[in-house]
Amino acid sequence: MKWKGVIYYDRQRIEVFSAGCPLCKEAIEMVRRNTCPSCEVSVLDMNDPAVSKRARELGIRTVPAVMIDGRLADCCKGTGPDEATLKSLGPGRAL
Repeated sequence: MKWKGVIYYDRQRIEVFSAGCPLCKEAIEMVRRNTCPSCEVSVLDMNDPAVSKRARELGIRTVPAVMIDGRLADCCKGTGPDEATLKSLGPGRAL
């Protein structure tokens, strides 16, 4: 049993933030293949405004993203698109 503040959890909480694309579906299947009976997997739809708002608040900038017991997995900490970087590569400049 894990101690989280004042609540005991007997299951590991895994949340997958997904846009429903094929890459997200592959990630969901990968997570499910690597879980055990004591894991609780939730798939959260980023097309839902409440889910996308929560994702922004948690610092999620790319999907798919996986949170385990409230912490974003290191492999999912990508920064996502950055306007300055994109501009440096040429979009918006006439050829």
